[in-house]
Amino acid sequence: MSEEKKMVTIRAAGQTREFVKGSSCREIAEVFQELYPNRILLARRNGKYLMELWKKVNEDCELEFLTMKDKAGFDVYRRSVCFLMLKAVSNLCAGEDAHVWIRFAVSDGLFCTMRREITQEFLDNLKKEMVRLRDGAYPILKQGMNTDSAIELFSRTDMLDKAKLFRYRINARTNVYTLDGYKDYYYGDMVPDTSYLDLFDLKLFEDGFVLQLPTREKPDEIPPFDPVVKLFYVQNHSRRWGELMDVDTVGDLNDLIAAGKTKELILAQEALHERQMARIAEQIAENRERRVVLIAGPSSSGKTTFSHRLSTQLSIHGLKPHPIPMDDFFKNREDTPKNEDGSYDFECLEAIDSGLFSSCMAELLEGRDVQLPTFNFITGKREYKGRHLQLKPEEILVIEGIHGINDALTYSLPAESKFKIYISALTQLNIDEHNRIPTTDGRLLRRIIRDQRTRGNSARNTIAMWPSVRRGEENYIFPFQESADVMFNSALIYELAVLRSYAQPVLFAVPRDCPEWEEAYRLLKFLDYFLPVQADNIPVNSLIREFIGGSIYEV
Repeated sequence: MSEEKKMVTIRAAGQTREFVKGSSCREIAEVFQELYPNRILLARRNGKYLMELWKKVNEDCELEFLTMKDKAGFDVYRRSVCFLMLKAVSNLCAGEDAHVWIRFAVSDGLFCTMRREITQEFLDNLKKEMVRLRDGAYPILKQGMNTDSAIELFSRTDMLDKAKLFRYRINARTNVYTLDGYKDYYYGDMVPDTSYLDLFDLKLFEDGFVLQLPTREKPDEIPPFDPVVKLFYVQNHSRRWGELMDVDTVGDLNDLIAAGKTKELILAQEALHERQMARIAEQIAENRERRVVLIAGPSSSGKTTFSHRLSTQLSIHGLKPHPIPMDDFFKNREDTPKNEDGSYDFECLEAIDSGLFSSCMAELLEGRDVQLPTFNFITGKREYKGRHLQLKPEEILVIEGIHGINDALTYSLPAESKFKIYISALTQLNIDEHNRIPTTDGRLLRRIIRDQRTRGNSARNTIAMWPSVRRGEENYIFPFQESADVMFNSALIYELAVLRSYAQPVLFAVPRDCPEWEEAYRLLKFLDYFLPVQADNIPVNSLIREFIGGSIYEV
């Protein structure tokens, strides 16, 4: 039999079929497509290796096809629509200075800004051009390029953030994508052509626009545009502060690190946090009826350190704060609810002994003496170690936990006694102008490092638990964020360069033959963009100390 007629055996979706050796993943996917409710966007070979659909299969293997229901498939779709949008802008604004920055997530979409004025007419024309390109099924081509040539290309095409980024790459070659002559760099895989990008929309918003996309939960529709306005202003303020510091992208940060100026940036960032906390403390102190400060936010947002630092600021106003972690009111491990797969659901409201918490808080506000529990994360048991508290008139409770601003947990407390703070790590830094850093990546890295250091959890276990953590955030935290009196962004503009040295060893410890290696490998590749920063100049009360160690608060 001739070489081109040799066959390979492919197993997918529980079925086994034969294909001509050298068939593309796309050709194979078309055969299996009827077994999937959503369009196939990506493949995973033998449970380990992601493959773009244009890649060829030359040996027997098992393929898992990924759609928008899968994280990797969703990321491919979102990334590819961004490329489509940028190509459409290039066509629409030929000869103009119409640079686009993809900033951060807003209402299931991506907030973008431009150098030019953005009008509804412009967005209408932009969407028409995107639709034209989509309907034309233009191929998206991947090309390996010498890194020096890539630097020259992006310098010439006014993508200076990419040129700067590549100056710190050790790899001799870089992958560049092309769409109908328009070239760009992307951190991750793409669909094979524009026909795969059937759903998107554009909404005028603030000083830019939002590129709307479907969600993983409902991949066949664009959700209503419903921006979390308070959160947007907090993140936009952080973005503008980064621009003020001339640190908008990873390349900017690497320039500063290479110049030996990280100490100044660290001190400036810490000063900004201190000023913001001082302002929040002033708001609380203005009304002495507020005796319960509730701090909520998603996993690894720095709630514990924030509660201690805010307490210091409150003491300046003559108040005597008592920081209390809501985690101490976790139910014992054997009483914790479980997910469908049998794993413990630590994120749900029912994981907290709400009856005990409510009675303790009510008794404290009544001036009674209360013995508070402490939760032992190693044994999974609640313990009592003689920690008593009785509130005096000038004393105030500072309670932190993921459910802090959910009234279902604090229903027994008078509304006028509560001051709600929502905190999250909203990464203001991006890889470059077109490759954003999801805020969840920073929080996941924080948690991996902290859990390894303080809770005896490996990076593999933390990665395995992360989808459950994220589901809990979507169900129990994010719906309440707009009810907060104030919001605080705990992300530090320099932190990913610091986290790199702590995260790399524990990520490399993830076995390569387990499902969690794919995510560990993605994070390792991501961290490789950063020059490392040592922790020597980071203050002992910094929020990042909660994760890397060395905190004055012993967290």
